[in-house]
Amino acid sequence: MSLTILGIESSCDETAASVCRDGIILSNIIAAQDIHSRYGGVVPELASRAHIQNILPVVDQALLKAEIQLSSLNAIAFTQSPGLIGSLLVGAGFAKSLALSLNIPLIAVHHMLAHVIANLIGDPDKIPAFPFLCLTVSGGHTQIVICESPLNMRVIGETTDDAAGEAFDKSAKLLGLPYPGGPLIDQHAAKGDASRFVFPEPQIPGLNFSFSGLKTAILYFVQNEKAKDPDFVEKNLFDICASIQGRIVSILLNKLKKASLETGIKNICIAGGVAANKGLRNQLNELGKKQGWKTFIPKMEYCTDNAAMIALTGFYKFQKKDFVPLSATVSARASW
Repeated sequence: MSLTILGIESSCDETAASVCRDGIILSNIIAAQDIHSRYGGVVPELASRAHIQNILPVVDQALLKAEIQLSSLNAIAFTQSPGLIGSLLVGAGFAKSLALSLNIPLIAVHHMLAHVIANLIGDPDKIPAFPFLCLTVSGGHTQIVICESPLNMRVIGETTDDAAGEAFDKSAKLLGLPYPGGPLIDQHAAKGDASRFVFPEPQIPGLNFSFSGLKTAILYFVQNEKAKDPDFVEKNLFDICASIQGRIVSILLNKLKKASLETGIKNICIAGGVAANKGLRNQLNELGKKQGWKTFIPKMEYCTDNAAMIALTGFYKFQKKDFVPLSATVSARASW
């Protein structure tokens, strides 16, 4: 008997739906919200309203593309945490209503666990074997995770303050780049010299990260140089972006290298929105060759927020009968 899961993702500003049948992704529909670029960041109230407008057509398109009828669904999986409360409530409310109307189980999914599971989407011969290490990097999280099985994971390192994605976006804002600035830094960095400007690497013990000091150093650097030459950023934009990206990537990969040496694990993955960064992807593959790693990187569409990772996580949780009642609540910040 086939097992078909509808996954719904609404943790931030993407409304997404996906259908997974027997561990295979049949559809992955995402509706982005461009309105936030006007404000330099995600506006929670606007995000919630956009989710309300988008969720029905997005789910409809996901079912249509997968050629699945509602009657064929075995369960509904939704993002429970972490994220923006208003956004999470829209996805959870829709998932609960649909599950109730179809009289099928409801599955709650942790967003960051699902990002790790995104590495298991695709050809079975091209996904990592367990155990593997996963560096999860996004706008709100930076973690190193040991994965023993799809639902048996443990965080062994995380940021003590800001996330890598935030460091990218805040640095871009300091340079006068529009939101979202992280992808623009990646784009400009490809044309620059990463050795031109040197930014400090935080000396944080263990496998934890810190990016607040780096952001401060970049702030002072930009202020000092613009005091000497108001056009400094415009004249040196590519090299500044390359240098900033180079340092953020080196911080991430140095900790990942340390984690591999300490655990002895050589199956290495990355996940999360920052995993779409080409500089990080290229440097990971280069380091992997030097270290004798087997490296795995999700397709671009599975790095940023998406419902395929929610649906696949739901598939694994269904097998363990890990369901939640209709009274289940969402949470802006929740541990694994």
